[in-house]
This record gives sequence, C-alpha cells and structure tokens, in this order.
Amino acid sequence: MDATLFRSTLAAGDPVILDGGLATQLEAQGADLSDRLWSARLLIEGPEAITTAHLAFYRAGARVATTASYQATFGGFAARGIDRAAAVALLRRSVDLALSARSRHVADCLAAGSPEPGPLFVAASVGPYGAMLADGSEYRGRYGRTVGDLRDFHRERLDVLADTPTDVLAVETIPELEEVEAVTGLLGERPGAAAWISVTCRDGRRLRSGVPVEEAVAAAASPGVVAVGVNCTPPAFVEEIVARMRAVTTLPIVAYPNSGEGWDAASRRWTGAPAERVDAAAAARWRAAGATLVGGCCRVTPDQIAGLAGGMTRAAAPSCRIG
Repeated sequence: MDATLFRSTLAAGDPVILDGGLATQLEAQGADLSDRLWSARLLIEGPEAITTAHLAFYRAGARVATTASYQATFGGFAARGIDRAAAVALLRRSVDLALSARSRHVADCLAAGSPEPGPLFVAASVGPYGAMLADGSEYRGRYGRTVGDLRDFHRERLDVLADTPTDVLAVETIPELEEVEAVTGLLGERPGAAAWISVTCRDGRRLRSGVPVEEAVAAAASPGVVAVGVNCTPPAFVEEIVARMRAVTTLPIVAYPNSGEGWDAASRRWTGAPAERVDAAAAARWRAAGATLVGGCCRVTPDQIAGLAGGMTRAAAPSCRIG
C-alpha cells in the first residue's frame, strides 16, 4: 500500500465523503446476505455485485470505497472449508473489486464529458474479532481475549491487506479497548502501513464495552494511525463522540454511523426504525464538532451519501456524480 496521497488529502483538512453500507446496497441489488460470512460470501459467489455496489457509492459522490473484507477472516473462511491460500486470494480480491469500481467510475465520468474525479480512494476493511464470531459480539465487546490474543487474530489478515494497492486500512467497528491496543501495536510494527481506527459506541461517551472514548483515542497513538473515529453507532451519539475525540487528539476524525436501527444476531436482521437521519444537516454538525471524514455505515444508502456529498460543496467538487 501507498498511503501518501491519502495522508496528504487528510492534511489539507477539507472534508472527505465516505461511502455508506456496502451490505445494504448489496441487499438492494438482490443479494442474500443471511450467511455468516455476510457480504464476504459474495467474494466467492458474486464478485461483480460487489463492484456494482462500490460503483453506486462512487457515483453518489463518495470519495472512498470500503472493501468487502469486513467479515473476511481466515477463521471464517476455514469454517467453510476454504484453505489459507484461497482465503488470501479472496482478501486480495476484495481490494481488486474496489479498484475496478474506481477505474470504471473515472472512465464513466470521462465518457460523459465530466472532469476526471479525484482523488478517489480504496479503504481495506478490517472488521473486529466479534464479526468473525457472527453472533453480534461487535456490539457488546468484552470478548474475554487478551491483547496478545487479538493481536494474533488480526496479524495475518492485516499483513495481507496492507500488501495490496489499497490506500488505507479501515479498522472499524471496534468495541473494546484491548482490540484498539492490539491493532495499534501491529501497525507500529509495520513501517508504511496506514489505518484509521474507528470504534463503535453504546452512547455519546463510551465504547460498547463501557470504556470512555478518550481512552480508545489515547490507545490509538501510533505513526500508522492516520485518523480515529466512530462508526456503526446511532447517529444521535456521533456529535458528542466526535467532540470528545477532538478534545484529546489532533488526528483527523472519521464519523460514519449506522441508521440507528438494532442488529438481531439470532435472526440476522436489522430491527426497529432509523433513529436519526444520516444527511447533510447531520454531517454539518459532525464537521462542526471536528470530523474530517464523514459517511455512513449499515443501512445508509447511496441516496443518503449523495445528499451528504451535495451538502458539502468543497468535498463534492472533486467528484463526478452520475445518476
């Protein structure tokens, strides 16, 4: 990976629009994601659907596509009879699919007579230990694993994804301090690696495991961490979380909440109603609180990202929005 352009874009300080819920868009396209591998199953069975979903978010004005590797783990693949070599190939495929979508979007813009959009980025998703368990643990934390255990879990996948042409690693939906410490330690061992680390929170003050967000930010101190933030958290809590993070760090802050609905791991579906809109008005509040990278997570659609991008003219200007 070469994070030079991504780092320089963050240093400029202008807002960067992220994508929304990849799985949400895949389901809208007709995909069945009830499997324990979630969207990672389509790396095997329907890779073109993933490219199409990424393309929908780029066309909406997102400048970052987040890969379908969130639930792609060696343990999860092994449970399906997929060996290590094949698992490595699938992880690499997740990045290749996003890169392909980026290339297609640029070509479409040029064909339409629009200026070349850019810079556009690919973020390789590194989901939490709890995602591999597929039982909703990422929304509870307290795995009962040591920092060393979690470092061992993340090491090989992080190595594979860092060795691809991705622009940055998106270490996301982290519910507990020990996991932040584990990933930060691994990044410190890898010169040149760059990642944002985003946690998931139970309210405006604490991670799902109960730890204050300020402790997570402190634990993420490493040259390899280019931004910290919050994702897959109800949008009503984001403004306070961002403000708390901004008070204790000079790093760029990333904010991409879910819709506010709840995840029922037993039935593998979202429940309840959206708690608050992810839209331009909300993004403006997160930006005012100190966020640089803004977007959405689960249940956030390309239409919402388009509205968010359209409300931030400086962020939207480098993008060619189609459709």
